[in-house]
Amino acid sequence: MSERKVLNKYYPPDFDPSKIPKLKLPKDRQYVVRLMAPFNMRCKTCGEYIYKGKKFNARKETVQNEVYLGLPIFRFYIKCTRCLAEITFKTDPENTDYTVEHGATRNFQAEKLLEEEEKRVQKEREDEELNNPMKVLENRTKDSKLEMEVLENLQELKDLNQRQAHVDFEAMLRQHRLSEEARQKQEQEEDEREAASLVEESRKRRLLEDSDSEEDAPAPAPRPNPTAILDEAPKAKRKAETWERSVGTLGGRSQLSGLVVVKKVDLAGTPARPQKAATTGPVKNREASVAVPRTPAASSLSQLGAYSDSEEDSGSN
Repeated sequence: MSERKVLNKYYPPDFDPSKIPKLKLPKDRQYVVRLMAPFNMRCKTCGEYIYKGKKFNARKETVQNEVYLGLPIFRFYIKCTRCLAEITFKTDPENTDYTVEHGATRNFQAEKLLEEEEKRVQKEREDEELNNPMKVLENRTKDSKLEMEVLENLQELKDLNQRQAHVDFEAMLRQHRLSEEARQKQEQEEDEREAASLVEESRKRRLLEDSDSEEDAPAPAPRPNPTAILDEAPKAKRKAETWERSVGTLGGRSQLSGLVVVKKVDLAGTPARPQKAATTGPVKNREASVAVPRTPAASSLSQLGAYSDSEEDSGSN
């Protein structure tokens, strides 16, 4: 198996390379090569985006009548991945880049456009300076002024860096910490003083209120004597008083005595007609009460009983 790695070929002794026929190939012939898309592009036919690095089986050919410093320029043919439209681009050895020829537009080439714009401005300036010597002087003055401004800005930056280099950040932090502690201590002392003043004011106000209340308060009521209960009337006496208030006294004159008519009995045994007391007013009641004789031992309850008996007798007669 060692012979398959041999690089040398066997040439017989009678080998004559001039006898080998030469192939006549066209100069614009095409080769199929495998390549990757050198930039981001978008198809003009369907709008499909083709990103940089997409692999294609492309056809390669040499561009005729275009050479840059003896370097040939090559053209490549690829197809869109969506609509299979043909896209062509070629090499640009002058700018070490590629240029799109047909079928797509290049994306994200702002840097390239900026460089092209700078080149165009530089070329126009050179053309103006070539024909106008005053323009040359003016451009030199602007350049010198711009250079002075750049140097001043650079010096300011250097001074700023030097100032920052000499700053002791540890000392700054320490000073800040001390100032913060002093501020907190001062605030705490102020809070304590305010609290003490508020407590003192509340104490004074309470003392004033207490003194005013003692002056305006009435005299205290006398305390009851513990032995006063012995001087009270017995329970029987209290019950009698309650009965008299509700019903009336048994021997006294009642307010309803004028409404009761006493039945009169003759000696012959015939009951007399009861005399009704007038109820038109207090004067008639008083006369009726005077006209009716009462037994001294009769009470209001006995009179009511007599009144009921007289009614029953009159009804039976």
